Amino acid sequence: IIAGYRDSRLKIVKSSTVLREFNILQHIFSTAIKEWGYPITNPFHQIRKPNGNFRRDRRLTDIEYIFLVKRNYPQQTLRHIIEFAIETAMRRGEILNIKPEHIKGQTLLIPETKNGNPRTIPLTKRALYILENTQLPFPMSANAVRLAWDRLKKKGNIKDLHMHDLRHEAISRFFEKGLSIPEVALISGHKDVRMLFRY
Repeated sequence: IIAGYRDSRLKIVKSSTVLREFNILQHIFSTAIKEWGYPITNPFHQIRKPNGNFRRDRRLTDIEYIFLVKRNYPQQTLRHIIEFAIETAMRRGEILNIKPEHIKGQTLLIPETKNGNPRTIPLTKRALYILENTQLPFPMSANAVRLAWDRLKKKGNIKDLHMHDLRHEAISRFFEKGLSIPEVALISGHKDVRMLFRY
């Protein structure tokens, strides 16, 4: 049953998603055995787990970049968020939480990050210009950004581009500019620099 579930899910979602689901279900069985004393075996120990090492390497084409950043469309706030993501490699949630007091000269403090550790990143002239000419925090919710992003992609006929791909684009551009792995890790917040070896 579990193997069949795995195979059917892999036709719909990525292996990393199935692996996360497997980990949750496996934990349920472990709790039932260790904490509640159920005399059963954990069936997930006998099932081959999907490979969760799927990594997206989607980059923007020149045409897509021009459309998303340079084109004059009505949603100016979204354009600023997109361009700022490419300038800084920040995640959507981090960008939407920026407050004026987080700006310290040429740097930006990110108090809440995915891994729980705050970080301070240098700002490019363009990134600083965006912050200085935008209402902070950005006047859009995460859901509003997602919906506007989807509409914009549809309008530009842009396929298979996630907003998180802008982070990959930004990190790739950092290396193309000649930044070192430690420098990029400082900006991106990667605690394990091995994650950056693929760039």
